[in-house]
Amino acid sequence: MNESPSPAPIAARGTVRLRIAGMDCAAEESEIRRALETIGGIRSLGFQLGAQSLTIDAPPEAIDAAIAAIRAAGFRAEPLRDEPSAEPAPRRFGGIVRLLLALALAVLAELIALLLPTADGGRWAEMAIAAAAIALSGFDTYRRGLSALRHGKLNITALMSVAVTGAFLIGQWPEAAMVMALYAIAELIEARALDRARNAIRSLMALAPKEALVRQADGSWTTMAVDTVPLQALVRIRPGARVPLDGIVTAGTSAVDQAPITGESLPVDKSVGDPLLAGTINQEGELEARVTATAGDTTLARIIHAVEQAQGARAPTQRFVDRFAAVYTPTVFVIALLVAVVTPVLLGWTWEQALYKSLVLLVIACPCALVISTPVTVVSALTRAAQRGVLIKGGTYLEDARRLRAIALDKTGTITEGKPRLVDHTALAEASMTSPLEIAAGLAARSDHPVSRAIAAGLGAGATPISDFQALAGRGVQGRVADRVHVLGNHRLIHERGQCSAELEASIEQQQQLGRTVTLLASDDAVQALFAVADTTKDSSRAAIAELRALGVTPVMLTGDNAATGRVIAAQAGIDEVHGDLLPENKLRAVEDLRARYGPTAMVGDGINDAPALARADIGIAMGAAGTDTAVETADVVIMNDDLRSIPFVIRLSRRTHDVMWQNISIALGIKAVFLILAVLGKATMWMAVFADMGASLLVVANGLRLLRAP
Repeated sequence: MNESPSPAPIAARGTVRLRIAGMDCAAEESEIRRALETIGGIRSLGFQLGAQSLTIDAPPEAIDAAIAAIRAAGFRAEPLRDEPSAEPAPRRFGGIVRLLLALALAVLAELIALLLPTADGGRWAEMAIAAAAIALSGFDTYRRGLSALRHGKLNITALMSVAVTGAFLIGQWPEAAMVMALYAIAELIEARALDRARNAIRSLMALAPKEALVRQADGSWTTMAVDTVPLQALVRIRPGARVPLDGIVTAGTSAVDQAPITGESLPVDKSVGDPLLAGTINQEGELEARVTATAGDTTLARIIHAVEQAQGARAPTQRFVDRFAAVYTPTVFVIALLVAVVTPVLLGWTWEQALYKSLVLLVIACPCALVISTPVTVVSALTRAAQRGVLIKGGTYLEDARRLRAIALDKTGTITEGKPRLVDHTALAEASMTSPLEIAAGLAARSDHPVSRAIAAGLGAGATPISDFQALAGRGVQGRVADRVHVLGNHRLIHERGQCSAELEASIEQQQQLGRTVTLLASDDAVQALFAVADTTKDSSRAAIAELRALGVTPVMLTGDNAATGRVIAAQAGIDEVHGDLLPENKLRAVEDLRARYGPTAMVGDGINDAPALARADIGIAMGAAGTDTAVETADVVIMNDDLRSIPFVIRLSRRTHDVMWQNISIALGIKAVFLILAVLGKATMWMAVFADMGASLLVVANGLRLLRAP
């Protein structure tokens, strides 16, 4: 038995894990979410229906308010010291056995009623057995139902408690027992299904090994638990072993299977300087790597955390269903009450007939299948996306992706490889003390822009001392060398400085016609050197563009590079519309223009320059593996494998998710409508009604879980 921790440790942690007895289905989860909506500061909610637990990540004062709100809503919330990853096996097994025994007793009571309908002993046995079945299966339901009624709430458990009690009081003992047993089993199935969808992504955590081989200060290698390995430690990964922590390769070469994290189908070659991700598999040679993230902050851990947060963000259809159920349930209760009270007077039914039909209505109206129809679908889709290396930060973006009509794409690192090479350079003037190439190498080495990295790699390590270094957004960089300011930037920067000559313009034009990006080194006196860098289009880009067009989405390139280079790359990728020479604010305005012309628009990028446009677009998509932290944090969707084909996958997944959600809603409401008509005609019994509700729940759950295997 877990003991409740003292308030101090909970407050210090900023998180709390609660046992919420009787929280078995999506309807109760929705009630708790509504109870917590008004509390500010809550960062995330982690529901585990099978374990009847809830993890709240929030400041201490918000945690206290959340616990009070949950209890005010009629639930018992008790803090736990340890968070269970799933319901303990003995409890889970015991719960299933108890419910199956309750169902067997309900069937036995029904058989006695059929075989011994008039025997006094049979009637007493029938009642006693039915009462035992209700006690075994309905204790939590009764407790929650009575609590809801005390708080003036007409929720699902209140409906079932009233229906079963009424049936028992009018002598329909076997039916009362059958209804309660089937309802409890349906709740168990719903909880397991929703937890299965939620926990599918957590199974990735098992990919990261628990131990790592770590180099010690004396040069020896020792096995350590991964959660004790510090930053900057050196770890060794043998062939066939999984990478324990994120890191940078410091020795060795190998091919690494990154499919579990990024969804890439082929292994990726790794050598000194390349990044490694925890949970990926080293296939060939031995590698040594310097740790860049602790166990709780690896890419794998952040993926899981991001998906858990996304699962807690309600999609528009989910919110609609919750609002509908909040009105639907009390409305049905009122209708059932009117049937019980009014029909004996207006239609001449007996009071017992009227009460029985009103109870059947209550059972038919139980909105379990309706309430679970959307969350299991959304959670399954978010999990499937994560398994494919795509992080969607909430159900809203998952639903909105189906509406996209235009996609704005950055060029470098998005359509192209983002690994340009220096293919040509020309010195145009001599510097007073240091050669232009040395100055350019020094400035380029200080920048993380792909073009600068290509120049630095092509010229060699820049040993020239640079002071007062700063980035010029959308233009280049500048720094001081030997008391003189030099800039290394694009054509726009040099033009703004008034340093373009006709001869220089001709040289630039010649390089751009070849699809090369031109970077220029200049001092206050003159332009000193020209550098031409070429990038290559990703093999996947053309296929991705073709898929987008087939989906009715218009691709548009937005690039800070020159328009001529942009047109060359766009032609290779199959894009018709190109906007070049764009500063960050120009990209933002271009996105607004696309929204006005086409409708809902997404922006795809990987750099700081793309962040404003990512934020302004209807959906911001960051190419995460090579993207900056700023772009990843700003974006609504993160493509971990930098493969543009993931974008049409997201759109198809969004459309399929929308279809499945409305299929589920139609199934849930359609089955209820049929049985409602049967009830009015006197053809439906209570146990038939609960079978119908249980069947609808199973259908919507199975339909939603199909998205876990979406192509």
